[in-house]
Amino acid sequence: MTPLLKKIAVCFALSFSTLCFAQNAVIVNGTPIPLSKLNHLIESSGQADNPEVRKQAREVLITKELINQEANKRGITKNPKIQDALEQAKLSVLVSAVFEEWLTNGGITDADLQGSYDAMKSQMSGKEYKVSHILVDNEKLANSLLAQIKAGAKFADLAKANSLDKGSAENGGTIDWLPATALVPEFSKAMTSLTPGQLYATPVKTEFGWHIIQLNDVREQVIPPMQEVKPQLVQMLSQDKNWQKEKFSQMMESFKSKAKIQ
Repeated sequence: MTPLLKKIAVCFALSFSTLCFAQNAVIVNGTPIPLSKLNHLIESSGQADNPEVRKQAREVLITKELINQEANKRGITKNPKIQDALEQAKLSVLVSAVFEEWLTNGGITDADLQGSYDAMKSQMSGKEYKVSHILVDNEKLANSLLAQIKAGAKFADLAKANSLDKGSAENGGTIDWLPATALVPEFSKAMTSLTPGQLYATPVKTEFGWHIIQLNDVREQVIPPMQEVKPQLVQMLSQDKNWQKEKFSQMMESFKSKAKIQ
């Protein structure tokens, strides 16, 4: 081979090697792990793609490959008990995936949703309240602020300046519509004794501190249309073990009815 041909061959080999490394995330004992696997791992993790995350993901792939290689080298993957365990793990993943896909594509019926919706409506029956409060960490300050409100100071201004509940403080102390059961008992008892526009006569002590409470309004709970809360209904169904068991049986019966079993 002439010097020129040798030079061309070396250049080609180097170029090919560079291309291989560019397409792979890492090569472990001669086994290449594609860059696409690294990218997928990062994407599925939900983390931002940056050098540190990429380094950690690369280490995960290396660990996984080394374990696989060592298991094969030691003959572990040929052990019947290990094969059974792997098959069971695979089946478990497939069962969950097939069941979820079946539910998504028609497994959840209108009757299922209606039943869940009726249960939600029964839980939402009753009144809900729109209330304002100022939360402080001591009774003396609470009494001082309450006296200022009774003397004509604006509740909203004092809430913005003093309340430890920063979420409601930005709204002048107002907490939007919610049922009494959503609040701690001491607060709820004081609030439900008021009429709209009324200020509770004394500060109320709870586990969070001292509250100055003013009721703004009361109404019957508003129940949204079924389609509007469909995601929540599906979530409720997914937490019902008896429903899941029944739907899984339905799914398997539908599979069997279409299958040729001899």
